[in-house]
Amino acid sequence: MTGQTQVNRALFDEVMVPNYAPANIIPVKGAGSRVWDQQGREYIDFAGGIAVSSLGHCHPALVSALKQQADKLWHLSNVMTNEPALRLASALVNATFADKVYFANSGAEANEAAFKLARRYALEKFGAHKDQIISFHKSFHGRTFFTVTVGGQAAYSDGFGPKPGAVLHGEFNNLDSVKALISDNTCAVVLEPIQGEGGIIPATAEFLQGVRDLCNQHNALLIMDEVQTGVGRTGKLYAYMHYGVTPDILTTAKSLGGGFPIGAMLTTDDIASHLKVGTHGSTYGGNPLACAVAEAVLETVNQPEVMAQVLSNEQLCRQQLAAINEKYQVFSEIRGKGMLLGAILNEQYKGRSREFFLAAADQGLMALVAGPDVVRFAPSLVITPEDITAGMQRFEQAVKQVVNA
Repeated sequence: MTGQTQVNRALFDEVMVPNYAPANIIPVKGAGSRVWDQQGREYIDFAGGIAVSSLGHCHPALVSALKQQADKLWHLSNVMTNEPALRLASALVNATFADKVYFANSGAEANEAAFKLARRYALEKFGAHKDQIISFHKSFHGRTFFTVTVGGQAAYSDGFGPKPGAVLHGEFNNLDSVKALISDNTCAVVLEPIQGEGGIIPATAEFLQGVRDLCNQHNALLIMDEVQTGVGRTGKLYAYMHYGVTPDILTTAKSLGGGFPIGAMLTTDDIASHLKVGTHGSTYGGNPLACAVAEAVLETVNQPEVMAQVLSNEQLCRQQLAAINEKYQVFSEIRGKGMLLGAILNEQYKGRSREFFLAAADQGLMALVAGPDVVRFAPSLVITPEDITAGMQRFEQAVKQVVNA
C-alpha cells in the first residue's frame, strides 16, 4: 500500500471479496467498552466483536501478556510444544471436566476437530456403521464445509456442491425429535447450550439431560459447542455448568482469546486417545502468542467476582430493556443468559432486526442481530454499569427511531 491510498469504506468494495457487507464506519481505537472511528466518533460496544471481546478493548492484562510474549517467541509449529500452550491447557483441564485439550485457531476449527474425533472414536470402538451426527435446525457450528453442513441453516451450506453425508437435524428443545433420529448408527449429538445465531435460544434443563441420557443409551458422544457461550459469557466458566450435564467433548473459542484468534477442543483421556499422532493437526494451533493471551483471559475471567458481575450486568440489562419495552412495545421477550442476550421482536416488528441494528449504530451503539427477529447483545463481561446505562439510553433512541420511522 502506498502512502497515497485512501483507507475508507470504498476501498473495501475495491479490494475485498464481497462476502461481507460491513458498516460504513471504520473503528480505529478501543478502550474498555468504548470504540472510536476514523472521524473520532465514539460508540458504546454491546457487540463485543460477536461475543469475542470478553474483556473489552485493550484490557491491560491482555495487552501485557501479548507484549511480553511478543518479545519471546511467536511461532514454532507442532513439531515442538511451548510453555504458554501447556500452561493454558493445564488451566482448562483444571477448570473443567476435561483431561485433554487440542488447540486450533477458531470455533469452526475446534468443531471440525470435535466431529472428526467423534467419527474416529466410533469407527475404532464400534465399527464403520456408526457414523451419523445429529445436530439441530437453527444451529451454527462454523463455516468449513463439514461444520456448515452439521449446522442447521441450509442458507449457509447450500450452493457448494455435494455435502458431507450422515448428518441429521432434529428440533432444538424437542426430545421426541431426537428420539426419532438417534440409533446405534449415531456417533454423536452436537448442540449449543444456547443457540446463538439461531436466535439466542437456551436449552431447557429437561432437554439437555434427556439428550445426555439418549447418548448414554446409544453409545453416542455428546458434543457441546460452547464457542459463543464459553469463558464466562453466561456467568459460569462454561454454560454446561449451569445444567449439571457434562459433555464428552466441548469446543471453545471466541471469548477464550478476548480478540486474539484461538479455539480449543476439550475431551476425556479415553476419547482423546483416538486422535493418534498424524490423524489431525493445525499449523498455528497452540501458537505461543494466542495461548499467552488466552491464558491471561482465563486467569482474569475465571474469578467469582467476575462471574457475579456478569449476572448482575444481566439483571441491569434486562431491567433497562423492560423499561424501553414498556414505552415502545417492540419485544415479546428477552432471552439468554449473562452477557449473551436476545431481544425478541414481537409480531408487529418481526423481520426487522437489521433496522434496529442500523438505528443503534446511528445512535452510537454497536449491537448485533441473531436472525431477522432478534436483536443480540454480547458486550464485554466486565462492562461497567455506567456503560450499560449509557448504551441502553442510546438503544432507546434507536428503538424510538425505528418506531417513529
